[in-house]
Amino acid sequence: MTPAALLAYCLSLPGSWEDDPWGDHCVAKVGPRERGKIFAFLGDGTSVGVKAGVDRDEADEWLHRYPDDAEVMRYIGRSGWNTLRLGGAIPDEEIREAIDTSYEFVVSKLRKADRPALG
Repeated sequence: MTPAALLAYCLSLPGSWEDDPWGDHCVAKVGPRERGKIFAFLGDGTSVGVKAGVDRDEADEWLHRYPDDAEVMRYIGRSGWNTLRLGGAIPDEEIREAIDTSYEFVVSKLRKADRPALG
């Protein structure tokens, strides 16, 4: 999956939008601009950071399945976030599923009034 395809996929999800809060790494958010929440860290185009489980134990399943291509995200990994490497052993379809899961986790935590209308 190319970086452009990754971004396009993230932005195809209802209510999603691109942001660059730190000026050097793109993220995909969902929710209103002033309260939007990150569901994918797109970084430098070689990986994607996603909420991979409700807790660290659930997210660790990725580490066991793909030890060379999945790792605990720095700083927020204890909350179930992983970095998944693109172009490695993880199939593109599983990367898309991980993005979908992360999106669903984040949307579920938004205030009901801030959740996008899902078709």
